[in-house]
Amino acid sequence: MDEELLRNVAGQLRQPHGEYAIQVGEKMNVGNAYINRYTIDALQVNQHDHILEIGMGNGFFVKDILSVDDSVKYCGCDFSAAMIEAANNMNAAFVAANRASFHLCDAAALPFEDGTFNKVFTINTLYFWDDHAATLAAISRVLQTKGRLFIAIRPKETMQHYPFVKYGFTLFSKTELTDLLTSNGFTVTSVIEQDEPPQEIGGVFMAVQTLIVCAEKNGN
Repeated sequence: MDEELLRNVAGQLRQPHGEYAIQVGEKMNVGNAYINRYTIDALQVNQHDHILEIGMGNGFFVKDILSVDDSVKYCGCDFSAAMIEAANNMNAAFVAANRASFHLCDAAALPFEDGTFNKVFTINTLYFWDDHAATLAAISRVLQTKGRLFIAIRPKETMQHYPFVKYGFTLFSKTELTDLLTSNGFTVTSVIEQDEPPQEIGGVFMAVQTLIVCAEKNGN
């Protein structure tokens, strides 16, 4: 892929937009199937959970959370207007039942009251946060005391080989991510590392790994 194409790929992964947004969302569902599955398993969804996802894309995996129990509620936020529209359409029945809602916003300016959620998770968005401390502060604010945060990424050791990451990606190793959380008011409770099947990127098969760092909001 030439550099302009790589730059465009990186921009679409950060914020799907324009005529290709729907196609990008669908491709992300395929490429991120395993990391979503592993993260939803890690959530251990329980009755009466109120869960926030940051960067839910087109909302394809929302059904896997809400199917656990009718008492579970879900909010998704994204800063792609195209993905908000797609998620509302895909989850219209859940939205009508007041079990799901989708919000156009920046992760550092979450439009929710303090202590709204007992679990927050995000998959493959950490690379794009403009201000990590501000975003984690926003997450901490909307989490209940002892609420849990799950950050899922592809670790630096994997991502650094992808040709498009030089355009706007900030990469993290396991140690860097755990240090980021502990220095911003969270206690790391577990780390999950899983291999995924290789993926073809630009005609080359690349190794893929999932890293999930689970943490608890500090507080009395």
